[in-house]
Amino acid sequence: MPAPLPRLNAAQAAARLGVKPETVYAYVSRGLLGRERDARGSTFDALEVEAFATGRRRAAAQAPSHPTTGMPLGVVHTDIADIEDDELLYRGRRARDLVDRPFAEVVAWLWDAERVDAPDPAIGSAREMVAALPPHAGAMDRLRAALTGFAADDPLRHDASPATLHRIGWTLLTGLPVALGGDPDHDIALSLARAWNAPASVGPAVNAALVLLIDHDLAVSTFAARVAASARADGYAAVSAALGAADSPLHISAATRTARLLTRVRRGLDPERALAEALQDGNGIPGFGHPLYRDVDDRADALFPFIAALPDGAATMDAVHRLSEVVAARARLRPNVDLALAALASAARLPEDAASTIFVVGRLAGWIAHIAAEYAEPAMRLRPRGEYVGR
Repeated sequence: MPAPLPRLNAAQAAARLGVKPETVYAYVSRGLLGRERDARGSTFDALEVEAFATGRRRAAAQAPSHPTTGMPLGVVHTDIADIEDDELLYRGRRARDLVDRPFAEVVAWLWDAERVDAPDPAIGSAREMVAALPPHAGAMDRLRAALTGFAADDPLRHDASPATLHRIGWTLLTGLPVALGGDPDHDIALSLARAWNAPASVGPAVNAALVLLIDHDLAVSTFAARVAASARADGYAAVSAALGAADSPLHISAATRTARLLTRVRRGLDPERALAEALQDGNGIPGFGHPLYRDVDDRADALFPFIAALPDGAATMDAVHRLSEVVAARARLRPNVDLALAALASAARLPEDAASTIFVVGRLAGWIAHIAAEYAEPAMRLRPRGEYVGR
């Protein structure tokens, strides 16, 4: 029999919800939260508390308490991506309908810009920057280092024209996989997969992931890129701003957290125990739930079919199903793209942080599209005003 799932005491539940313990008991009295009582006092189901916390965040987002607080603070017009009826669209086309097209072909269509591969000297500079990192450096460290190498080798980067920006974008999309250890290849997905010595059979799944991750409404990293572009930062600098926002447990780095969770389950840890351990960092259930979808994340639903064909596909999807059953029953949340990416990394026998790398390379195409759109707007328009509330 598996060990019982650790439960939260009142203080721990209150800390997770960001309220006082008295408020937690008020939730219980109103039937919003369950509890169990024994000689040690009241305890709470960790997954139920997490689901309740997620629901409270959504309610708060929909009804800000003050006109200048909460979300959204503003609305930015975009013609790049949209989510309608739980389906992700790129310029009016369903993203899932594009997964069998080469990633570079989809990017060329999205940008309306012909491909230009990264020059060898720039790749060499980026490789040197990556090689200088300590052995324990993570995926996001390597991506930032490579980006710095590409930028330093480009004396013409400060030109804010569409042609220069698209050249920068293609330099990064074709050069990053090679700088990270892959082999040059016309197929960007295959080039990236070879950075982890993966077989060619992994290419279609990586390609599908790259396509599905190009853009997703105005995520915080995308907005960071647009803010930098609003101040007329060059393409590399704007992407660097996006990377800074992406390297966070509630955004792209969540893919690596999810991969660690899935690894524990695949190694035999009971799903409830693994989830309890994952919840200890206070950043939600990795791999489940998304405020923009009423049901399963459209990107995850489109990517899961590619997992079965990978070397460890069957065992990985078994772990995915067992995790999903527990979370659906206890927290009423469905899988998101982080779980699908974690499954891809696991089934293809890639490092856990490969999920974050794939996410960044795919989203880079969207960042460049948004930077180009922001360059066409008046400079410094994304500079909000502060409202002083001190004494």
